[in-house]
Amino acid sequence: MSQDRALISIENVTKTYQMGEVTVQALGGVSLDVHAGEMMAIMGPSGSGKSTLMNILGALDVPTAGTYLLAGQNVSRMDPGALSEIRNQKIGFVFQSFNLLPRTSALANVELPLIYAGISQAHDRCVAALEMVGLGDRLHHKPNELSGGQQQRVAIARALVNHPSLILADEPTGNLDSRAGEEVMRIFQELNEQKGITIMFVTHEPDIAAHTRRIVRLQDGLIVSDTPVAAPRRDARGQTGIPTSKSRV
Repeated sequence: MSQDRALISIENVTKTYQMGEVTVQALGGVSLDVHAGEMMAIMGPSGSGKSTLMNILGALDVPTAGTYLLAGQNVSRMDPGALSEIRNQKIGFVFQSFNLLPRTSALANVELPLIYAGISQAHDRCVAALEMVGLGDRLHHKPNELSGGQQQRVAIARALVNHPSLILADEPTGNLDSRAGEEVMRIFQELNEQKGITIMFVTHEPDIAAHTRRIVRLQDGLIVSDTPVAAPRRDARGQTGIPTSKSRV
């Protein structure tokens, strides 16, 4: 797992919104480096700015001021079309609500980012992504035929299939029971450790953050702490069987 270069570098990033006659400052000057291969959490209470920061890191929004470099590219002032291309090529998203198409198979849900990217004949790639998260026997099941934990694993496979530089996970266990949540976090840990994928969680849950190796805390739009996790929490029940080879999904 390489820690030699900054995958993400943001410097003095601010974000303000105009709410009628009131100006709201969501981020007040945030600077942060994230190296390739890190697994970390961004924490903070409601209104701390963590969702705004995630939107900027995910190229869903641009800062009011400051600089955001992703893999050396300046994302800070890109137009909507360029931002869409960055999202499709470099970033995978996993959300609390799964965001799966309900009448579509697991395989077809995973294929969606490739369709948007204009990539055809990617059946084997999608199958490999689902096998990586332990769903090789659920390829043709629709979301209503899967448990919550399995649906989230489909969402993780969908995030992986474009070989992103970064996965952003927003409260990924929020709709799961504790057992399914532990299984999902174990998959994230193994993807990070065995595949070297950079993963960032946005959460207010200490249990999620405890699985990572670094926790950045926000309050009132500012970073108030940035600390390593000495002993990340692990699920004692074993491994998911993710291949240890470095082959592409």
